Formats: sequence, structure tokens, C-alpha cells
Amino acid sequence: MPSASGRLPALAAFFAFGYLWGSWAAIVPAVQEATGASKGELGLALLCVAVGSLPAMVLVGPRVDRVPLLLPAALAALAAVATLPGLAGSLVALAAALLVYGAASGVVDVAINAEVSAYETATGTRAMQLAHALFSTGLLGGALVAGAARELGASRAAVLVAAAALLAAAAATNRRPIPRPPPVAEPSPATNRLLLGLTGAAVPVAAVCALAFVVEGALESWSALFLARDLDARAGVSALGPASYAVAMAGGRFSAHRLTRRFSDRALLAGGGALAVVGAALAAAAPSVPVALAGFFLGGAGVSVAAPIAFGAAGRIGGAAGIATVTTVGYLGFLVGPPLVGALAEALSLRASFVLLAALAAAIAAAAMRIRLA
Repeated sequence: MPSASGRLPALAAFFAFGYLWGSWAAIVPAVQEATGASKGELGLALLCVAVGSLPAMVLVGPRVDRVPLLLPAALAALAAVATLPGLAGSLVALAAALLVYGAASGVVDVAINAEVSAYETATGTRAMQLAHALFSTGLLGGALVAGAARELGASRAAVLVAAAALLAAAAATNRRPIPRPPPVAEPSPATNRLLLGLTGAAVPVAAVCALAFVVEGALESWSALFLARDLDARAGVSALGPASYAVAMAGGRFSAHRLTRRFSDRALLAGGGALAVVGAALAAAAPSVPVALAGFFLGGAGVSVAAPIAFGAAGRIGGAAGIATVTTVGYLGFLVGPPLVGALAEALSLRASFVLLAALAAAIAAAAMRIRLA
């Protein structure tokens, strides 16, 4: 049975992974300016992250348990390509960079969640909320450091180099994977295996994860732009958008890690969805930066519990295959989210996009009462 210390390398990987995404979110306004992209064009470029991630996850998902050193290899690959989006000087170059970035990111996402799921199965303890809390902590650190670095004149590429260094360090410390349990047997492979090798029993859980990822991705990727463009915030202040959201995500997940002893996953998911509705609606109506930050905070706190609950449930339902199913279908949220939010922002406004996020959060709360979570 693995010890708690055996889990620590995977947790470090979650932190480094979050730091990269926080750094990226904080430099999105600078990337838009450097490439000359409109909001709609930027949304399409961001779509390339999911376009790169999806086939990578489909390819890697069924093989997670057969490649013991997949996680360190994936972390090293992501570190190698992490700076590419920061070097892009045109929309085409940005799209190409995000495509490669997305592929490496997708493999990392499957590998780190499978590692924590293996730990949960082997020990009978819950660690998914804690792992994702550390991702959010990294997201916060990346956003704050990147915002401060930009204020001091650091380039986009320099911000991402720091994130790449953390990923490389995490790769070096993840060379002893947790032993995998035997694959979960399914009674009828013909009916329980769907297109792309998805595990049928985990698909409803994965659909909820996809909704959560739409909300998460929008708050992470567009909050800084909303503060900068709609509320005239400076670079350092606009970075507080993803930072506020990340504080709430981390706090919500650390709290949920404790609350799992008192409340069911169903109750946590329903309550979190309802809180996210309030946060997204507040951001949509925000007349000032402080009110918008409060909205991002509440939205982040509410949606924070959804993905860890989905990944944990998927691991219990379908093992590594279930994790791969939730990761693959969940990333459809990132596939649909950026162009959807960008298109609405282009046609109406980012405020209208946040109204849509409130509706999606309401759907998460409603689904909590119906899906299988154990």
C-alpha cells in the first residue's frame, strides 16, 4: 500500500500544472495585443488547446496503466513546449503553439488524475479534492507572479519560462509511480464501451465535468480580459481576475477535502453549482472591478468542487478508463467554451457570456441529483 509520501510527487505535479495555467491566463491580454487578434479570433485560437488535447487524451487514456513513467515524460514534454504561446507574434503562430501546448497538456491531465485515482483505490482515502486544490493554488501563484512580473516589464515568454522550470522540477520528482490496481471489469463491454473507447457508465459524470470546465475555462481565460477591456483595469489589476478566481478554487477544494467527511458528493456538487450561479451572475452585472472580483471569487468557489468529484467518481466507476473518459469528455467543455464565449463577446459582450455561464452552473446543480457518483 502506498504511503502518503508516495503521493507527494503527484501533488507537486498538480501545483506545477496549475502554475502554468495561471501564468498563461495572466498574459492573455498581452498575447491578444501582440497577435492583433479580435475577441472572436482569440476565442478560436484558444480552441486549439482543446483540439490538441482531445486526440492526445483519446490515444493515451486506454494506455495509462501500461506506461509507468507516463507522468514524468508528459511533464517534461509540456515543459519543453510551454513557452511557445508566449513567443507567438501572429494569430497563426499562436494557434499552432496552442495546438502543441494542448496536446502535451492533455497527456499530463490524464496522467496526474490517474495517479491520484490509483492512490485513492489503493488506500481507500479521498485525495482528489486536495490534488485539485493544489492545482488551484498553483493557478493562483502563477497568476499573481505573472501579473507582478508583467508590471515590472517581463516579457510574455519570460513568464512562461518560469512555469516551464516548475514543470521540469515536477518531472524529476515523479519517477516512482503508485502501483496500479487491476482494471475495473465491466459486465458487458459491448454496451459499456462507446465511441473512442469511452466507458459508458462514466459518461454522465463526464458530461457534468464538461459543463464545469466550460465555466472554469471561461473564468480563467476571460476574467483578465474583462477587467482590462470592459472595466479599464491596468495589467496588474486585471491579473487579479484569474487570481481571485484561483483563490476561491483553492479555498473551495481545500474546504471540500474536509467536508467530504460530513457531506455527500451529491450535496457538495449541488451546493457548489448554486453558488457558481450567483458568482457568474454577479460578474455579468458588475459595475466596477471590486464587484467583478467578488463575482469571480464566488463563481470559482462554487464550481471548484465539480471536477474533483467527477474524477473521483469516474475512478471508482471505471478505474483508469473512467478517468480517461471524464478527461476526454470533460475537455469538450474547453473545446466548446472558448469559441462560444468569444462569439458571444463579439456579438454581444463578455457580460452576456457570463450570463450563459450562470445557466451552465445551474445545470450542474440540477444534474447532481441524478448522476451516479459511486
